[in-house]
Amino acid sequence: MALALTEKATQQVKKLLEDQNLHGVFLRMGVKGGGCSGLSYSLEFDSELGPHDKKFDIDGVAVVCDAKSYLYLNGTTLDYVTEGLQGGFTFNNPQAKSSCGCGTSFSA
Repeated sequence: MALALTEKATQQVKKLLEDQNLHGVFLRMGVKGGGCSGLSYSLEFDSELGPHDKKFDIDGVAVVCDAKSYLYLNGTTLDYVTEGLQGGFTFNNPQAKSSCGCGTSFSA
């Protein structure tokens, strides 16, 4: 297994990179302690590659995840969902035993 992005998430990441005129950066997916369920997802653009990072090329988008976060995110698909006038990224994580109502934290 690995990390995956839906077509909508890939399009949105490429749009953000273009709109912000970002070059030579990648999308970093991660997990941090905290949130109402114990662990929270993190998503940001980064240009620093760590020695234990796992790197993926997903439909032309460079995605990086540190080794510790990868233990929790292996098999996760990042999606971009629009509802009404709002949109946002969502994590579809098969390893999450439970998640909070806001969708940004989970327990493993």
